[in-house]
Amino acid sequence: MAPKTAFSKHTAARTVSRARRHRRVRKNVVGTSERPRLVVNRSTRHMFVQIVDDTVGHTLVSASTMDASLRSLEADKTEKAKKVGELLAQRAKDAGITKVVFDRGGNRYAGRIAALADSARESGLEF
Repeated sequence: MAPKTAFSKHTAARTVSRARRHRRVRKNVVGTSERPRLVVNRSTRHMFVQIVDDTVGHTLVSASTMDASLRSLEADKTEKAKKVGELLAQRAKDAGITKVVFDRGGNRYAGRIAALADSARESGLEF
C-alpha cells in the first residue's frame, strides 16, 4: 500500500472541516418562501450561487462564473465573484425576491465570498 502524502491528508482535513462548519451554519440558516436562502458553492476556479426556497426544495434563481456573459470575462476570481453577485441580484429582482438569508457554505466570510455578498447587497438584495 502506497503511503499517503501530507498533501492528501491536509486536503481531506480541510474538506472535513468545511463540511463541519457548513452543518453548523445550516442549523440556524433556513430559507422560507418570504426570505429564501442564498447558497454559495466555491471551487478553486468557479463560484456557483443559488437562491433556494427550503420549504419546497426549489431553486428560484441561480448564477455562476460559468454563465456565458461571465465566462469570457478577463478578470481575477474576486472580480468575477463581484460580477456573479450583481448578476444574481438582478435575476432575483426580476423574480420578485428582495430579502434573502446568506448561507456561506462553511467558507470563511472573506475574499471571494465577501466580494460576492457585498456586490449583491449593493445591487439591491437585503441580507
